[in-house]
Amino acid sequence: MTDPPRFTIAVVDDDQGILDSFESLLESADFAVRLFASSTALLESGCLAEIDCLISDIGMPVMDGYELVRVVQAARPGLPIVLVTGHPEMLNRSPALDPARYRLFEKPFNGQELLTAIEDALRRPPLR
Repeated sequence: MTDPPRFTIAVVDDDQGILDSFESLLESADFAVRLFASSTALLESGCLAEIDCLISDIGMPVMDGYELVRVVQAARPGLPIVLVTGHPEMLNRSPALDPARYRLFEKPFNGQELLTAIEDALRRPPLR
């Protein structure tokens, strides 16, 4: 008997320690994980079509999380996206994000709440 396919979660954050923490948390929930140190690294990787959910920091140099959302949603409409930030003032800059499509978390966040949000998003049919 074969195991069911694992969902692949891409994580974008410019802090290696945060990436390592996400990797441990997500792998403990049996997700396959792809880590990227920048938005550009994700977009240049060519793996956007292979991921099932994106987690991105908002405050990053060059291309912030909000800009990444715009680019990703143009390429992959309906892809579940979770945005995280350690700077709550950045949430005030948030464009109007549909809560059915995006989740926002402030660092530090509850790992179980994040996993529940990801699992809920993966169960929903994609929005177009």
